[in-house]
Amino acid sequence: MLWPPRGDGITDADLERLYAYPDDLDRPFVQVNFVSSVDGAVSVDGRSGGLGNAADKKVFALGRDLCDVVLVGAGTARAEGYRGVRATEVRAERRSRLGLSPVPPIAVVTARCSIEPSSPLVADTAVPTIVLTAGSAPRERRDALADAGADVVVAGDGSVDPAAALRALDERGLRRVDCEGGPGLFGSLIAADLVDVLCVTFSPLLVGGDAGRIAHGPLPEAPRSLELASVLHADSALLLRYRRA
Repeated sequence: MLWPPRGDGITDADLERLYAYPDDLDRPFVQVNFVSSVDGAVSVDGRSGGLGNAADKKVFALGRDLCDVVLVGAGTARAEGYRGVRATEVRAERRSRLGLSPVPPIAVVTARCSIEPSSPLVADTAVPTIVLTAGSAPRERRDALADAGADVVVAGDGSVDPAAALRALDERGLRRVDCEGGPGLFGSLIAADLVDVLCVTFSPLLVGGDAGRIAHGPLPEAPRSLELASVLHADSALLLRYRRA
């Protein structure tokens, strides 16, 4: 069944209820957000922005309204021009009502500490960016990011261990995790069985070409079972929400 039925609307309160995190979390809860064309492309001209419509963008923004932290891979952050979340980009009333900080920090995953200290992701932010990196990352890069104000966390040796990264967020009281990609980060979370919810919008476009899929990485021991939690439609796009079965 599609919701809302043709001709009916859906309120902000409805969306907040649908996409809310569970109450009284005792561990990090990971909600992953992606948009894909109906033929499986994750981007147009290297960016996901060409796929989303107004409804998808609203749900994307809602993810930031409801979370404690935005989790993103360094490649996606660079491709999409990330900077720190602004107070004007989130609903202050909603976050205050839910007992959340005024803006969520961004936690960027980069095994080599490849984010530049002058990047807007570090230099243009209201709260310190969390850099989740590996012990093999050059010490001078880690130190430069820390000197620039980032919270640099070693979460693994040769690569970033997703479980260790989430433990570091948990230690900071950041349990509502809004993962905005990219495919490599999503793939590592799947392999580690750390995905609680997947929100995916299917855009009514045929893209073709060589664009990748929404997840890639090591195969898990077995496919992870999900159950459909909600279905929305807007302008021929489908907005689906799956949760861990």
